[in-house]
Amino acid sequence: MIVAEKMVRYLENSSWIRRMFEEGTRLKAIHGAKNVFDFSLGNPDVPPPESVLKKMSELSLSMNHGYMANAGYADVRGAVASYASGLYEVPLGADDIVMSCGAGGGLNAVLKAVTNPGDEIVAISPYFVEYGFYAENHGGTLVAAPSGPGFLPSLENISRAMSARTRAIIVNSPNNPTGRVYPQETLAGLAGLLKDRPDVLVISDEPYRRLVYGGRPVPSVLKEIPNSVVVTSASKELSLAGERIGYIAVGPGIEDRERLVGALVLATRILGFVNAPALMQQVYASCLGESVDVALYEERRNLFTGILDSAGLEYAPPEGAFYLFVKSPGEDDVAFCGALLEENILAVPGRGFGWPGFVRFTYCVSVESIRGCGPGLQRVAARLGGKGPARR
Repeated sequence: MIVAEKMVRYLENSSWIRRMFEEGTRLKAIHGAKNVFDFSLGNPDVPPPESVLKKMSELSLSMNHGYMANAGYADVRGAVASYASGLYEVPLGADDIVMSCGAGGGLNAVLKAVTNPGDEIVAISPYFVEYGFYAENHGGTLVAAPSGPGFLPSLENISRAMSARTRAIIVNSPNNPTGRVYPQETLAGLAGLLKDRPDVLVISDEPYRRLVYGGRPVPSVLKEIPNSVVVTSASKELSLAGERIGYIAVGPGIEDRERLVGALVLATRILGFVNAPALMQQVYASCLGESVDVALYEERRNLFTGILDSAGLEYAPPEGAFYLFVKSPGEDDVAFCGALLEENILAVPGRGFGWPGFVRFTYCVSVESIRGCGPGLQRVAARLGGKGPARR
């Protein structure tokens, strides 16, 4: 067989998100797009800010589109460092920034730079489904640390998940799939837990930082945890998911900072990214601080939670991002998703996020689609035994 055994295993256990998205494509071809309610993929439908589109058009005709340093353009990295210093409340310079091919590319560059074969990467469950693949890409193994009440990290569970082989802990706030924002005291507790483990890097995956509701603050991991890096992107905050642009910010508390940055730059090259997209680097640097209209997502969140309340389904109230993590009536998340499919509703089983018994719905979709799913969702909940509007 020409295909690697590992890839065969991956294909057999491939991402539930993509699997449901592909099922949605099939159903739309049969029933028409307006009759299929697809909440499977976090692919923003809110358009990018007009200023971003204008800058893309302007720069595409005037800039050099050739190679640059693997870390990215020096002026872009300087602009990002200046912006990120204020955002994360720590001093950062251009040499602390590595431009990346989105957050996914950034996470792989970080894990390539720090992971030895056999190392363990701790992720707080529920977690983004690709983390396990990313860890294995570089010879590591993902170890889950289940979250505690309210889907906040449990320091006890993190400590239990750690071993002498632990190389990194991935933190994701606002969280995919729960929408939970981790408070400052949680990060401070994690810093305390790691005070005697300078060999462990905290990797903060933050593509949803700008998508929060009610002015809720998102505490700075770089400020709270000395041995940390941030990986982020413009995919969600600027609705540029397909353009694959982001950055890695290396915190000032890392002792071997210069060597880590060098490893990140080398990893960017040898992983085949070479450099982040030239045009999008310049666009990103020109539009720092811009964001899509978060009120649009908040309106959709409120509409969707109203439907869930009427259906008697429990869920984690999102404080950020654009996901609802809903408790499955009858406990079986795959069965719940199967019943939803009968109503042309697509959601993703929680077991794909390391948390069986829940299902993830995205609401970066049209208001019409959210409204349209209501009758079918209520029929499924009634059939499977929704318990009432109490929330986890």
